Amino acid sequence: MSKVSQKIGWIGVGRMGYQMAERLIEANHDVSIWNRTKSKAEPLAKIGGKVVDKLADLSGVDMLFAIVSEGKDLEEVYFGKDGIVTNAKGKLPKIFVDCSSISVEDSVRIRGRLKEHGVEFVCAPVSGNGLVIKAGKLSSVVSGPEAAAKEAMPVIEVFAPRGVSYVGEGELARICKIAHNVMLGVVIENLIEITLLANKMGVPRHAFLAFMNNGVMGSMFTAYKTPALVNLYASTTFTPELLRQDLDLGLELGGEWDVPRPVTAATREVLQTHFGAAQLQKDPEAYLQKDFAALAETMALAAGMKLTPENKNVGTGLE
Repeated sequence: MSKVSQKIGWIGVGRMGYQMAERLIEANHDVSIWNRTKSKAEPLAKIGGKVVDKLADLSGVDMLFAIVSEGKDLEEVYFGKDGIVTNAKGKLPKIFVDCSSISVEDSVRIRGRLKEHGVEFVCAPVSGNGLVIKAGKLSSVVSGPEAAAKEAMPVIEVFAPRGVSYVGEGELARICKIAHNVMLGVVIENLIEITLLANKMGVPRHAFLAFMNNGVMGSMFTAYKTPALVNLYASTTFTPELLRQDLDLGLELGGEWDVPRPVTAATREVLQTHFGAAQLQKDPEAYLQKDFAALAETMALAAGMKLTPENKNVGTGLE
């Protein structure tokens, strides 16, 4: 864990960014925060964060972090009309750390543009969600110039205490995160598939998943997705659209490097049915804004089932 308080800039307080920034503040770092919707960041001011009006107000920090949805969003906050690089007041932070999940291509382009301004770019995507952060079990994978990465890692460990893995130069962390999210898609699809099979044959979902979580095939992931599959809990940690995006990135990389990916391709096709099923809902957009575990509802329909909440008090394994 970081021993020395630093001046940290933070961009993005969405589903994960808020709690990550909160951990830095609680660890006595001097954290200045910008978010597109300022009101979402303002509660952090009550615990010692400094909410700023403009991205340029972050230019005086020691290290700048960001977590946004897509590569285009990252380019916008860095190089857009109101971006920090475009409007920097004085010297830019020497290290930019990005915790977003973006493509390798976007990351290469952004790294090149930052290099022109003398800024080192560290990729630090994370594994987990809001519940995982709260439980202190978030982890991260890091790549970029080794000296800059090693300087950033003690700060990253504050919000990712389970472990921070340095995997090398350039965009290697992006590749690791894409591979991670491909497995995420494959596992949730198969977990839903076998849960529905057991359920249709008479096994309550909560009982089947308790067995799975207690066995060798159980994991942190299967445990914290159990409430969603048992009680159809709709709190969104990751949308189907973002999962589809990452599966596409994985398929693209596999094609470029001649790595067969039949399981990934099949998972991508199953996920696509969820987007078709959304069009049959009263509110397609709301259906697609549910957590990606809502794929269970679509797969149940294909199995001739209509899922209802079991209303069982099941844990997340993160307590």
